[in-house]
Amino acid sequence: MKSEVNDFIEENKVIAICRGIYGEKLINLVTALNSGGVKLVEVTFDQGDPECLIKTSNAIASLVKEFGDEVKIGAGTVLTKEQVESAHQSGAEYIISPNTNTTVIKRTKELDMISMPGALSPSEIIMANEAGADFVKVFPVRALGTGYIKDILGPINHIKLIATAGVTPENLQDYLDLGFSGAGISGYLTDKRLVDSGDFATIENHAQEMMSIVRDNKVLS
Repeated sequence: MKSEVNDFIEENKVIAICRGIYGEKLINLVTALNSGGVKLVEVTFDQGDPECLIKTSNAIASLVKEFGDEVKIGAGTVLTKEQVESAHQSGAEYIISPNTNTTVIKRTKELDMISMPGALSPSEIIMANEAGADFVKVFPVRALGTGYIKDILGPINHIKLIATAGVTPENLQDYLDLGFSGAGISGYLTDKRLVDSGDFATIENHAQEMMSIVRDNKVLS
């Protein structure tokens, strides 16, 4: 299963980050994303919410039940082994973190899920890879600039990277051209103002826009 999910991530590239959205709103959001072609969805653990373990786990389970294999669901902002296990029990297929925690990576791999920890420096990226990460989330990528990315990609171009934080329609192509395997995108794809107002048509259009960039990149490459 893990290799299938790995290939699915590399094929679809865009991971929509859903933060603080639950219930029917979340179902409607992912329905719009799916209709727009986005097939990867990350549901985050809100670490400031004491009920985040049950809220996120229930949200993941509801999406897995609703969309089956059509959309691959992962858990985000995963900081503990307990959260890894809860996400796994709920049907998540990949684990994303803002940091590199070898305990989280190890448990993720033991449960045959895709590991995607966050890292910033070359040392962190290599450490995450050596600990068993399938992808490394470069976070926050916007703060670094493309010059920094070009510099680090020279010696570590063997590691699959995911760009996260500040990825937009204007720069997604740049990251793909640099060799990133994909990108985690929140605001543009999961804007809570659009969700709260029920404007899922705009979200679907944004998803279509992002996926058209992915398709164009495949043609060019």
